Amino acid sequence: MRITERETQLEVERSHLHRPRFPAIDAHTHFGNLLGAVEQRDDYLDIYDTIEVVEKIKEYGIEKIINLDGGWGDEFLRMRDKLKDAGDFIIGFGQLPVERFEEPGFESFVYKTIRELHANGVKGLKFWKIIGLSIRDKAGAYLRPDDERLGCIWQTAAQLNMPVLFHIADPIAFFKPADEKNEYRETLEENPGWRFDDPGLYSFAELMRMQENLLESNPDTKFIIPHVGSNAENLKQVGKWLERFPNMYVDIADRLSELGRQPYSSEAFFKKYADRILFGTDLLPFDTERYPIYFRFLETRDEYFNYRTEKGVFLGDWHIYGIGLPDEVLKKVYYENAASLLGL
Repeated sequence: MRITERETQLEVERSHLHRPRFPAIDAHTHFGNLLGAVEQRDDYLDIYDTIEVVEKIKEYGIEKIINLDGGWGDEFLRMRDKLKDAGDFIIGFGQLPVERFEEPGFESFVYKTIRELHANGVKGLKFWKIIGLSIRDKAGAYLRPDDERLGCIWQTAAQLNMPVLFHIADPIAFFKPADEKNEYRETLEENPGWRFDDPGLYSFAELMRMQENLLESNPDTKFIIPHVGSNAENLKQVGKWLERFPNMYVDIADRLSELGRQPYSSEAFFKKYADRILFGTDLLPFDTERYPIYFRFLETRDEYFNYRTEKGVFLGDWHIYGIGLPDEVLKKVYYENAASLLGL
């Protein structure tokens, strides 16, 4: 059962932005296998019509999007065929079957596969939290994000100047017991698979140390750490990472719930690190209505408004505030940073 949202009687300014002030690249969308995981369907490419969705997205003033679910091998070919009618509007990121990391010839496979993806126009690579929280090695230990056996991936990406988007951790509360003290309790009760408080799993702090090791050990690889660097709850810490690791970028996908309830800290963060932040939404094809909420957060000073959509994920039961960024910051976040990173 969907969680019921509480109503507010507060009367404040209500802006309605259908398009961003400047052209935008959505650097974080899902049109493939993650969509299948969310919908729990194997026929996920049949869920949507490519041109119909693209036209809806363009109505919101989006110039291009990055589909992170590009796959590899046969999945890459299926995905390319599904999205071909969109032309160059959709930029593809590829993926790799990292669960093969202990198989003989893994390094050769990685080198060959990434080069093939690159030759086929793939602009970057995407990896998910199954590294760290799901995949195990033969000894039964969870595969670490900073495991040396994955180093061939980051080295090849650096050689080809392909940025790597690596989703390493979820909100900190997902790693805590889902008790009455947890502000995401209702969300975790509705989605028990999002809980990572099992003592056998790596803790959030351990994953963050691995994230630091990954960035430090691969200075020539450009990493996009999505969801505000895995730590939207602590912008001061994310800022320290951005200063320490010049190869680190972040996106803001699906973290308005955190950014929007700390508007003073968020505004300062965006202004200070304007060159390292990408606009991204975590869009699924059926939830294009989230765009105006992002525009409103970034461009207005509106107070206490809903960050959820009818089809989106219910996170914490609170509203958010806009941060009214200046034009020079908006231009970078919306478009220029992603265009530079991808060599567009």
